[in-house]
Amino acid sequence: MKKIMVISFATLFFLLMVFQSNYAGANRSEKESRNPKRKVIIFHAGSLTIPFKAVEQDFERKNPEIDIQLEPSGSQKAARKINDLKKPCDIMASADYRIIDKLLIPEYALWNVRFAYNQMVLCYTDSSRYSEEVSKDNWYRILRKKNVVWGYANPKLDPCGYRALMVIQLAEVYYKTPGLYAQLISNFSNTNIRPKSVELISLLKSGNMDYAWEYRSVALQHDLKFIILPDEINLGNYEYDNYYGKAFVDVPGKKPGATLRIRGKSITYGITLIKDAPNKDDAIFFLSYLLDPERGLKILRNSGQPTFIQARVPTDSMKNLLPDSIKSLVVVKN
Repeated sequence: MKKIMVISFATLFFLLMVFQSNYAGANRSEKESRNPKRKVIIFHAGSLTIPFKAVEQDFERKNPEIDIQLEPSGSQKAARKINDLKKPCDIMASADYRIIDKLLIPEYALWNVRFAYNQMVLCYTDSSRYSEEVSKDNWYRILRKKNVVWGYANPKLDPCGYRALMVIQLAEVYYKTPGLYAQLISNFSNTNIRPKSVELISLLKSGNMDYAWEYRSVALQHDLKFIILPDEINLGNYEYDNYYGKAFVDVPGKKPGATLRIRGKSITYGITLIKDAPNKDDAIFFLSYLLDPERGLKILRNSGQPTFIQARVPTDSMKNLLPDSIKSLVVVKN
């Protein structure tokens, strides 16, 4: 009789614990459904994927109530998702600040903060054809060879794509090789174009591609070998902006069928807050973290993405449009 009572009490105790656990779980689920994490939606250039992920992790660790939702793509494609597809978005970060100026301002954004920079490089691996002899002096001769496979991002979707074409245009002048651009493009296969430049990396590492145009930061982040090009053609030195401007590529404009001529310029990244941001307050809070030289910008630099010491805007009138929490982090500098 005593043995039966012991089992009964043990069973009763077990059932009580299960009930309490289920009750607590139900309460947590109900509470979480009533108080879900607040979110911030960010469309950004593919080249910012690794550094922005590092910023996201640090920010969410310090602000667990906010969920940063990153969506990488080519910068033009990111702008199109806002102005054509009307997808909800709080922040847009572009690898070319001019994409924000030309495709988003003034209808979808009011200001544009320049926060980072880069340069173009030609990437390869040990298995790439002619990898033992390629250099800054002969790379264009290597790309002209019939058995060499090389690629770049889609110029209509990703600034890295039209910048690759600009580098080749400038190289024709720098290396005094008339017809170089036409030769390389006429021998190029469009099957080696990808929507964004970072998608070329897997082709390089698998041996399906010999060379690919990337940003220097991306090459470093993915442990790729690369050719450092002369400043006159790498789009990485603002002192050569007048020279870079000799190169240009036409890309789709704001309206269907319209074209937009992009001229060569030193590589500068821009970021903006979307006017109809669904999570505006938290987006501004995140931007004040990202643009802080000792917080977000420092994490970007540590992740291989060069940044300006302080983010910048070109005019006082644009600075006046910034949220108050961001103004102190930005200087007026062209």
